[in-house]
Amino acid sequence: MIKAKNQYINREISWLWFNERVLQESEDVNVPLIEKLRFLGIFSNNLDEFFKVRYATVKRIVEAGKKGKSALGGETAKDLLDEITKIVIRQQAKSVKILKSIQEELEGQNIFIIKETQLNEKQREFAKNYFVKNVSPQLMTIILNDLTEFPTLKDTAAYLAVKMIIIGEHAKKEKEKRFALIEIPKGIDRFVVLPQEGEKSYIIILDDLIRYCLRSIFTMFEYESISAHMIKITRDAELDMDNDLSKSFIEKISSSVEHRKVGDPVRFVYDKNIEKDTLNFLKEKMNIEDTDSVIPGGRYHNRRDYMGFPSLGRQDLMYDKIDPLPVKDFSMEGSLFEQIATKDFLQYTPYHTFSYIIKFLREAALDPKVRSIKITVYRLASNSQVAASLINAVKNGKQVTVQIELQARFDEQANIEYAEQLQAEGVKLIFGVPGLKVHSKICVIEREEDSNIKRYGFISTGNFSEATARIYTDYTLFTAHEAILKELNKVFDFFETTYKINKYKHLIVSPHYTKSTFIKLIDNEIANAIVGKEAFIKIKMNSFTSYKMVDKLYEASRAGVKVQLIIRGICCLIPGVKGMSENIEAISIVDKFLEHPRMFIFGNEGNPKIYISSADWMTRNLDYRVEVGCPIYDEDIKQELLETFEMSWNDNVKARVFNAKQDNSYRVNDKPKLRSQFAKYDYYLEKLGRK
Repeated sequence: MIKAKNQYINREISWLWFNERVLQESEDVNVPLIEKLRFLGIFSNNLDEFFKVRYATVKRIVEAGKKGKSALGGETAKDLLDEITKIVIRQQAKSVKILKSIQEELEGQNIFIIKETQLNEKQREFAKNYFVKNVSPQLMTIILNDLTEFPTLKDTAAYLAVKMIIIGEHAKKEKEKRFALIEIPKGIDRFVVLPQEGEKSYIIILDDLIRYCLRSIFTMFEYESISAHMIKITRDAELDMDNDLSKSFIEKISSSVEHRKVGDPVRFVYDKNIEKDTLNFLKEKMNIEDTDSVIPGGRYHNRRDYMGFPSLGRQDLMYDKIDPLPVKDFSMEGSLFEQIATKDFLQYTPYHTFSYIIKFLREAALDPKVRSIKITVYRLASNSQVAASLINAVKNGKQVTVQIELQARFDEQANIEYAEQLQAEGVKLIFGVPGLKVHSKICVIEREEDSNIKRYGFISTGNFSEATARIYTDYTLFTAHEAILKELNKVFDFFETTYKINKYKHLIVSPHYTKSTFIKLIDNEIANAIVGKEAFIKIKMNSFTSYKMVDKLYEASRAGVKVQLIIRGICCLIPGVKGMSENIEAISIVDKFLEHPRMFIFGNEGNPKIYISSADWMTRNLDYRVEVGCPIYDEDIKQELLETFEMSWNDNVKARVFNAKQDNSYRVNDKPKLRSQFAKYDYYLEKLGRK
């Protein structure tokens, strides 16, 4: 029997290697220069969330005095924390080098990111005026020495730690040290664009602009020297819910989100050039513990802000914007209901326009024949047309039911605000199922036709958000398939009568049936392989962490089933190991768009069974969430999904190969270069006869 440690890759380590793939994008020659900076920002933002959630979880295991080996793929929690810190320190150092290299490339393009010491006279005048007008009114500055209690630092906010050597009458003793903290304001762009000089563009980072103006901040002190170095703290983001029965669910979530602001620290990042006495002062005052990840970094933190690096009008240094396409034969001009009544349609954003979802809901809001709308909400855009359409429907007398997930991580506050707004307008709200998150993306509309109720709806792999639809790839199936839509109604019934477990012939629903249904589908391929029939499984997911499902694919591999996996993020399965997984290949694609759909294809003796789903094969999706997977019955759509899967599988520009070494090596072969995301857009152009 293979030892557990050699059978799985630890999920936290696999996640860090996924983030390394994001970092690779920031040094890839195929990526435009400003986009490289933005990928560097995504890498940093991902890392912040990792420490808030995953690192914090492992730290809790350590503090509970447990080893956690069975849950962590054979590694003790303490060893894992040490390993994570080592990897992150290496990745941070690499990201600093990449940033320096990008800045050199930018200079070759006449774009200069300059420090406070490099400002010329004209720029100094601009900086002073900008500081007085925009920065100073928002600045929070705290003198630390005389405080009886150290202030609570905000999660992932950036601070300048200031040290002054005080002289003169302000000094209690000769050359007294005074320490202060300046919070970098979040309401101001991190990158301050200075006046252009000829063809040269100049930018100063807000931190440096503040450094330049330190003297105007601390005018009340006479000092011999002053220095300022960046620090940042990351806090545990787990929501700790109280059991106060007098509080509503919204109140409990609101309270828990508020408490997150003062959660236990799990990571402390500091400028590696900070003076030792300043660092020791801060660590002592902040009670930084051995189980916290203490990471020396560069001069600038919160590099996630590079996601918003200004374009400076340089479209030549960014990805070309694509115009989202219409779905073939699915006209936005006519009634969507009439068209969906005749056949199913598949929307694949961002290649297709997200507008079909908005148009569908808008039409439902106005159509006199529509009686009710039911929809699940996990994440919405900040200015959501989906929410506006639902409110419009209520105002037109429709019964609107919204299941809104208040525990959507890092979107809790936004969803609370939407919930209150929808409730105030008369929308019926359902707040989920105790112990389960509702992660399904479904909608059912009931319409009266010829004295009968006819149902229409959609099932999606992604959130109903106009914002993410521009950068996330996701499938949405529009259908009038009566049996499927009746079963979607059963899902909504479950939200309100959780004790009743429904049966489904078509849908694959978590938490009751997803794992068992997929195991049956895999068993069918195993049975076919054993008797010499063609047997294959093709899967596209975000993450794959369920050890039970990993073991099942190992079993399929040993039986001779050919397995192809496209996993964007975490993959605990180790492919290509003789006697365990030699019939399994796995790749990851990280590119311009974030690969988000879940698709499952089973050979089924030459008549493939294909499903799209909101669920990854993670324990949380299989056992602790309400997820919906939907079969694809339309033959044209099945063919389309098979063809787009093959494009992804044959990618040899952005595909990285999973292996035991986890070295993120790019797939290299002698075939013509195929970049799947670009190829898919061309594929849909061709379908429309535009290419």
